[in-house]
Amino acid sequence: MEQAFWVQRPGSGQLWEERLPEPGPDDVLVRTLYSGVSRGTETLVFRGGVPASQHDVMRAPFQEGEFPGPVKYGYLNVGVVERGPAHLTGRTVFCLYPHQTAYVVPASAVTPVPDAVPPGRAILAGTVETAVNAVWDARPRLGDRIAVIGAGMVGASVAKLLSGFPATRVQLVDVDPARAETAAALGVDFSAPEEARGDCDLVVHASASEQGLARALELLAPGGEVVELSWYGDRRVSVPLGENFHSRRLVIRSSQVGTVGRPDRSYAQRLGVALELLADPAFEALVSGECAFKDLPSVLPGLAANELSALCLRVVYQPQ
Repeated sequence: MEQAFWVQRPGSGQLWEERLPEPGPDDVLVRTLYSGVSRGTETLVFRGGVPASQHDVMRAPFQEGEFPGPVKYGYLNVGVVERGPAHLTGRTVFCLYPHQTAYVVPASAVTPVPDAVPPGRAILAGTVETAVNAVWDARPRLGDRIAVIGAGMVGASVAKLLSGFPATRVQLVDVDPARAETAAALGVDFSAPEEARGDCDLVVHASASEQGLARALELLAPGGEVVELSWYGDRRVSVPLGENFHSRRLVIRSSQVGTVGRPDRSYAQRLGVALELLADPAFEALVSGECAFKDLPSVLPGLAANELSALCLRVVYQPQ
């Protein structure tokens, strides 16, 4: 019998026993090595903050149960294929599966992890995939002046990717001065909001705060664009569209991972790009906390209450 983490009700989770189905000829049985807690979305789910209007949109690929609970939710899972097609058996794979000791899914639902990417880092594939999509949506140009507001998992990943564009000026902005260390590990300039450089052609906003969005608009040069990457859940957000918003011809555009940001790429290709990028050891800076799977019910409340500072909480599974 396997175990899975369920949000029993808002603010409370526990491990439940799971009986696996027998794998079919086109299925794989995966034994989990690591999973990751996506702090923004998963803590929102844990708190019961998914609006009723977004219940269908917010469903994870292998979610069981319904919001606000009981629900089995998650999408950053790395494991080893114990049974399945010959070309996958024994391979380390990434899957958009919740926190569970082992699971059976169609073989098409797993992606082999490149040999150059450690399994413990591969849990970031879903986060980096979101960042890849944001960069595709943002369409940065040679020489752009760019700010990324919000140095969480996604924002820091976006800043890392944007810093690779030639002749760009990229600055990662956050209210927490401790995030300067993360920025340095990623090779990105860092600033507090009040000291951030202005005249930006592009600002990617990922702080999920009204103050961050207002500052994003303030940092734009005339004709500049904010790419809004934050997910606010059930919170209503005020946007400062008065004063010189119109006269400066500013733009706010949404970005989210549900749709591929390029018509010439598939979901599988986007995930493949993310996994290839994770060969860079700098991304290890995004994993700033770790716990055993058995401790997840007691650790997640602290993460949701901001008592823990983990960007990505890595969950470690004991071999069966």
